[in-house]
Amino acid sequence: MTPDDVTRLFTRSDGSYLCARWGRPLAPIVFGVEDATLPTIKGALEAVAQLAGLEMAETDPELGANLMMFFFRGWEELLAVPDLDRLVPDLAALVARLSETGANQYRVFRFDAGGAIRACFAFVRMDAAMADLPAEVLALGQAVQAALLWSDTAFAAESPLALLPDGRPVLRPEIALVLRAAYDPVLPAAAQDPAHALRLFARAARG
Repeated sequence: MTPDDVTRLFTRSDGSYLCARWGRPLAPIVFGVEDATLPTIKGALEAVAQLAGLEMAETDPELGANLMMFFFRGWEELLAVPDLDRLVPDLAALVARLSETGANQYRVFRFDAGGAIRACFAFVRMDAAMADLPAEVLALGQAVQAALLWSDTAFAAESPLALLPDGRPVLRPEIALVLRAAYDPVLPAAAQDPAHALRLFARAARG
């Protein structure tokens, strides 16, 4: 991975650079999955949090849950979730846009005064492509994409995951290194200057 590769991970489709990490422990809640699947999702979140050095908590003192993950069949189902429109601005317009484009996942982040992530709403529409994924792959992919504010195009061409010979999913080594580097306490919780990517690269290169 080169410095340019790292820069692309946080350069959005409008050309702006933005990297942000969580500024508080993760307090997740999951909707729309069977009870048997919950340990898989929790395990994926714990693995990513441990890699980043990010704490997990039962509750967030301000929000109760600060990482809300929704799994569903159709985008219009979100309109029936009580009070979700109070948490996600312009929910109806968002649902219409995502339905029109045929998207199967989307994340909404909220930030604190310093730019660090304070909440994430992760939406996953279980279309044929998502439904075909093993639960471990789906869970780990969602966990890593909620752990940082990556570019909206970061994983459009290539998944952040790789498969071991036995079929178990893991983070690609270079993605794991960048994730861990982004949580280095020396670095700011949020950055909009592309020079930040050079600092990420230097820390990731040290392993």
